[in-house]
Amino acid sequence: MIGTIRRECLDWVIPVNEGHLRHVLLEWVAHYNRGRPHASVGPGIPEGSVSDLAPASHGHPIRVGCCVAAEPILAGLHHEYRLERKAA
Repeated sequence: MIGTIRRECLDWVIPVNEGHLRHVLLEWVAHYNRGRPHASVGPGIPEGSVSDLAPASHGHPIRVGCCVAAEPILAGLHHEYRLERKAA
């Protein structure tokens, strides 16, 4: 865990004081536990029936009527992705 924190977070952020370090680590740990894909649990593909999926020429198929939305974490150092319904 310490190596992962260093490689994925602290090698890219220079904390200016202890309060800043605590803030950065709290945000990164939340991302690590909630949004970061873990190799042991697969790529994090949303569940759904095969009929709901649009054919894809590359990558993973996406549900019909949905698009992928990104949310920046730690000012864009990492991103969390989710499916959202397309606007009509």
